[in-house]
Amino acid sequence: MPGKQRRQELAMESTQKKSSSSRVHRSDRIKQIFALVSMVSFGGSAIFGVVSLFSRGLSSQHQQKSAPVAVSQESLLAAQERGYQTVLQREPQNQTALEGLANVRLQMNNQVGAIEPLEKLVKLNPDRADYKALLGQVKGK
Repeated sequence: MPGKQRRQELAMESTQKKSSSSRVHRSDRIKQIFALVSMVSFGGSAIFGVVSLFSRGLSSQHQQKSAPVAVSQESLLAAQERGYQTVLQREPQNQTALEGLANVRLQMNNQVGAIEPLEKLVKLNPDRADYKALLGQVKGK
């Protein structure tokens, strides 16, 4: 009987090993399926996000082209005035900046503000009759 019992034990161990091996194989298979589903889901969501991003970008570009931004003339002139003033802080005798500042202020109907840069231009260029004439007009002479 001991031989028979030993065979039964060996048969049970073999069955247990097969069962255990089968469970491990099933577990590995489930892990593989789960990993595949996860990758497909991630890839799909990434593709959807990229497509959505590009479509929004294209539609916003189209909207920008069809509706130009309305910027007031006054704000443009004010920005130009600040730019000329910045240059004149570094280079107080820059003739281009003095001329530009005078012109911008005249366009803004700031006659009093245009006098200072025009006076500097006349002082730097005493031979320029156009600067003198413009200064005279602004001062009302």
